[in-house]
Formats: sequence, structure tokens, C-alpha cells
Amino acid sequence: MTTDTLRRPSVFSLLLVGGVLFGALVAAVLIGPVALDPWAVLQEVLDHLPFVDVDSGLDARQAAIVWELRLPRAVLGALVGATLAVAGSAYQGVFRNPLADPYLLGVAAGAGLGATIAIVASGSGAVVVPLAAFVGAVAAVVATYALGATGGGRRTGNTLILAGVAVAASLTAAQTFVQQRNAETIREVYAWILGRLGTTGWGDVALMAPYAVVSIIVILLHRRLLDVLAVGEDEARTLGVRPERVRTAVVIAATLGTAGAVAVSGLIGFVGIVVPHTIRLMVGASYRAIVPLTVLGGAAFLVLADLVARTALSPSEVPIGVVTAIIGGPFFVVVLRTSRRGAL
Repeated sequence: MTTDTLRRPSVFSLLLVGGVLFGALVAAVLIGPVALDPWAVLQEVLDHLPFVDVDSGLDARQAAIVWELRLPRAVLGALVGATLAVAGSAYQGVFRNPLADPYLLGVAAGAGLGATIAIVASGSGAVVVPLAAFVGAVAAVVATYALGATGGGRRTGNTLILAGVAVAASLTAAQTFVQQRNAETIREVYAWILGRLGTTGWGDVALMAPYAVVSIIVILLHRRLLDVLAVGEDEARTLGVRPERVRTAVVIAATLGTAGAVAVSGLIGFVGIVVPHTIRLMVGASYRAIVPLTVLGGAAFLVLADLVARTALSPSEVPIGVVTAIIGGPFFVVVLRTSRRGAL
């Protein structure tokens, strides 16, 4: 392996990306459709810190906007963005495919079908739809793994990708059929598919946090092995690494994190491609550097995207999936052209 492959994230890069995340969180709390005095908002937040006693001057309604709307939404965006970004980097590592994203193995199609069935059956329930989306996402990946082993063959990266394409196509067709049979629910289904971080209170944050923490920790612990897989599966085996075991552990962690993110936010695309590749341009090809920086970068990216989504056409709100697609579409084209030249 080269020196670049073994490189850790520098203190400067951690401080830089961490600073962007901090700035994004501050901006998300200070800025919103309802005009609040920024200094008063900062004082309100500081007043809840230990050993700090300041009077912000905000009334109960204004304080509720900060603590029950803006702050939980910003934290939720950070958790979802970090999880989707690190899952994307993990998939790119285990499948050695620069275009892999968190929805590669059918997660999006499974979640979409689950959410559509739930909306048709019970309406846009705050509990039922996220649960159905989560179950559908996990079931899709299980089906992909089962199909990838059909015929007794070994599950390689390529067979899993092909199985994921087949499963996603089947589930998408099933979702389309359900939508056509229940045309009155199309608007609700598409509102969910386009993604949203609208939240009142800390319920969605509490729901997402365990999946995000477990997923991120497992992928962080495997980041050195992702560097080993980068040299090829046969070479990895000669170094004592079992690619199938590493791939399974990383895919399970990334899938659970992605399923949790989809359950609370709908389908938000391109985060798992834009952020890892941006970080790769900054620090090189080593997953020892890419993974931790991707966690911070993904959180910052989605918090900023959500800030644009809720303020660009205020008081109306743009679906956050539209914002990430506007950014990610051109970026994806650049990545595709670069990968074809063999630069990645």
C-alpha cells in the first residue's frame, strides 16, 4: 500500500470540516421563516448550559421555536446526513465502486414500497409509515443477499450489486402498481419520497440516534479493513482478511443506519455520493481519513441543504431531496466522467 493509502485525517482537516459543521448548526438555529433576534437566540441556547445564567428576552413561543423546532431539526439533519454519507463511503469501499451509494442494495425501493403500503392502508401516520419504511428497507437488503447466493455461489461484490438492481426493479414495480391502484395517495407518497426533515420536538431525533451511533461506530472500526479491500479480494485474503465477513459486517451496519435515516426523513438522495467524493478530493484515497471526515461532512452538508430548503421560498418549503438533487446531479456527472478516466 502507498503512504497515501495509510494516511490518517490531519488535525487541520478535522478542524476544518468540524468548523463547517459547527457553523452549519449555528446558522440552522439562528435562521428560519420566523424572524428572531440572533443574539437573543444565542443567549437562549447559552442559558441552558451548565453554570450559565443569561436572560435571552425571548417569550415562551419564541423559545419553543428554538427548542422544539429549529434545534431538533438541525440535530436530526446532522444525524441523517452523517449516516447517509458514511454509509455511502462504506459501500464504495466494500464494493470498490465509486458510484455506490447508501441505496445500492435496494434500500430505497424497499423503503418506498413499505411507506406506500402504509400510506395506502392507514394514511400518513407518524408511527406506521416510518416503521413500514424501515421494515421494507431491511427486507430489501435481506432479499438482495439471498438472491446474491442463489445457486450456491459465493457472494461477491458484483453479484450483490446485480442482485440489488434486480430486487430494486421488482420492488419499484410493485410500488408503482400500488400507487396506480390508489391514485388518491400519490401526493402523500411523493411528499415522502422527496424527503423531509420536518419535526416537532425530539421524538425523531431519539428514534434516529441509536441507528446512527451504531452504524457510524461499526464503520469507523472497519475503516482500516476497507483500505485493505481496496487492493483486491485475493490480495486481502493473503493478508489474513476475510472479505466476505468484512463486507457483511459493513453492509449490515450501513443498511441499519440508512434504514433508520429513511424511516425518519424519507428518501434523500446524493448525500452518499457528494460528501465522500468531496472528502476524497481533500484527503486522498485512505478510508482511515475518509470515514471520520465523511461523518462530519455529511452532517454539515444536510444541515445546510435543509437550511436552504426551508428558507429559499419561505414561507413555503422546498423538499430537501430536491435541494440535494440540484447539487448532486451535476456532481454525479463529474464523478462518472472522472471514474471512466480511471482517476478513482
